[in-house]
Amino acid sequence: MKRERQAAIRRILEEKTVRTQGELAEALISDGFRVTQATVSRDMKDMRLTKVAVPEGGYRYAAPAAGSREAGQRMVRLLADCVTGVETGGQMIVVKTLSGAANTAAEALDVLGMPEIMGSIAGDNTIFLAARDPEGAAQAGERIRRMARKGAKPID
Repeated sequence: MKRERQAAIRRILEEKTVRTQGELAEALISDGFRVTQATVSRDMKDMRLTKVAVPEGGYRYAAPAAGSREAGQRMVRLLADCVTGVETGGQMIVVKTLSGAANTAAEALDVLGMPEIMGSIAGDNTIFLAARDPEGAAQAGERIRRMARKGAKPID
């Protein structure tokens, strides 16, 4: 059921401009799926949906093209636009962002998939990343610093 529901989500996002979780839940219900807001939220997280700007203004949800170079470059541009600093200490990485951008930047890092990172917590302008070990934290921190500079390449 989950696989079919997530396939429906992909189709809905390709066909419609979906701006909220509620709109997505309504579209799924219209397609015959019995969903709750919590189910939609979990699916969105599993699918790594992100908000992207639309020409008419505002944002809509979109699924990243898994593994595509374009998706990676888009995430790197996002990081370059909002990350203001990166510090590492032990197994922790602290990423500072512009005010209000931490959740978006954390999602970009999740989409890029860094194997050294076990998880993240994002506030308003700060992201805490937990690495598997201190060496991984140092590597991931340096990778994030490189990506946060304009023109950087996505994860090597």
